[in-house]
Amino acid sequence: MANQKIANALISVFDKEGLEPIVRALNNNGVTIYSTGGTQSFIEDLGISVERVEDLTSYPSILGGRVKTLHPKIFGGILNRRNHETDKAQVAEYEIPNMDLVMVDLYPFEATVASGASHADIIEKIDIGGIALIRAAAKNYEDVVIIPSKNQYPTFLELLEGQGAETTIEQRKAFARDAFNVSSHYDTHIFNYFNNDELDLFKQSIQEAQILRYGENPHQKGVFYGDLEAMFEKLHGKELSYNNLLDVDAAVNLIAEFKDSAPTFAILKHNNACGFATRPTIKEAYEAALAGDPVSAFGGILIANTTIDNATAVLIDELFCEVVIAPGYSADAVETLKNKKNRMILVQKPVELPKKQFRTILNGVLEQEKDMITDKKEDFQSVTHVKPTEQQLEDLEFANKLVKHTKSNTIVLAKNGQLLASGTGQTSRVDALRQAIHKAQSFNFDLTDAVMASDAFFPFPDCVEIADEAGIKAVVQPGGSIKDQLSIDYCNNHGLAMVMTGNRHFKH
Repeated sequence: MANQKIANALISVFDKEGLEPIVRALNNNGVTIYSTGGTQSFIEDLGISVERVEDLTSYPSILGGRVKTLHPKIFGGILNRRNHETDKAQVAEYEIPNMDLVMVDLYPFEATVASGASHADIIEKIDIGGIALIRAAAKNYEDVVIIPSKNQYPTFLELLEGQGAETTIEQRKAFARDAFNVSSHYDTHIFNYFNNDELDLFKQSIQEAQILRYGENPHQKGVFYGDLEAMFEKLHGKELSYNNLLDVDAAVNLIAEFKDSAPTFAILKHNNACGFATRPTIKEAYEAALAGDPVSAFGGILIANTTIDNATAVLIDELFCEVVIAPGYSADAVETLKNKKNRMILVQKPVELPKKQFRTILNGVLEQEKDMITDKKEDFQSVTHVKPTEQQLEDLEFANKLVKHTKSNTIVLAKNGQLLASGTGQTSRVDALRQAIHKAQSFNFDLTDAVMASDAFFPFPDCVEIADEAGIKAVVQPGGSIKDQLSIDYCNNHGLAMVMTGNRHFKH
């Protein structure tokens, strides 16, 4: 099929940035431009002639601008099939000009919602005419070019500069694909605004995408959908991989539990913390976190809740690590961390994270609310004769935050604001506890007076018995087993303190 020439163009856009060179190129190629409202004024201010939509339709813009282009003389010019005899006859009869190009940029509904605008202002940013123009032009892509948003301006300008006001069927179909992407994304956000979780329907749309080197393994393709630049400022290093992103997500969610704490440092591997500590300085926090498991720390993800100084960076530089994340760095710390060319240095921005989680399973999708509950020591219910000391309460809260972000079944052992060890992803809670004890002892930690946190209840007293034998003296768990009393009785008979939260924190 031969290239198709653009003779007439309808332009009605919200965002005029980048529009001028396109309009000038169209004008230089002899294209007649139709427009209305602010777009018309913009083009006229460039000294370029514009045919007013109102003159074509014999109707003014009415209802405060709500109705401008919704007219048969506009949509007939877009939807008529150029090789269809009946269409051609009707277009001639009603003196409807063909619209060979439609350029639209919709009202910014999504941005208006995000700005916290009033309901009335949000409603006014629901584009009616624009979305109708996009769908009509995209449907008739065999004869019409549709430029559905400002994101397509550069591509279209390049096309105009390279081949003049002519397009191929392949180019028009590609723009139509983009158009339906724009319209479906727009409608998804409008629906979600109105729905407000009232209907149980899965509708999500994310426009930004980043092709990853590969997925979880080199033979798998991987893509991240989202805006990483809104989340992080990258100061150095290569691009994040699929597995990096999983670890970074785990790290960011974990450190968020400690955003208002004293300097805190975490080291993660395969989505679990292998080192974690809170100390008076970030350097001391890093040293204590690394001491928790210096073996697993190799190749890990590091994250801090405060600025990383150069003294800390010098120590980090001795470790091979993939990613370092912090809300800020001293200038000399950045230079030190740049010593490894592939090490990713990220500044975490204050972005609100989603409150919903999705996961594909079988032939569908699971959705759940994010686990937003953080159990505070003030809310702990003491269930034993021995009550936790103030230091134990601090450690129990610390350990319970960690257990919430560790793969189930899990047990976390902690003391004096330091993760001593955790048992992660075990099929039995006893196995998780034994793993944690073995790991702590292998790094020469003294478990005397340490605390234990469990992500779920103890159906039997075996875990508290094993913990007692290792020297642990305080336990936090959700409770809720019909046999809770067995564990309580053991603690009472052996001088252990136990508190319950009432909140299970499974993580799979």
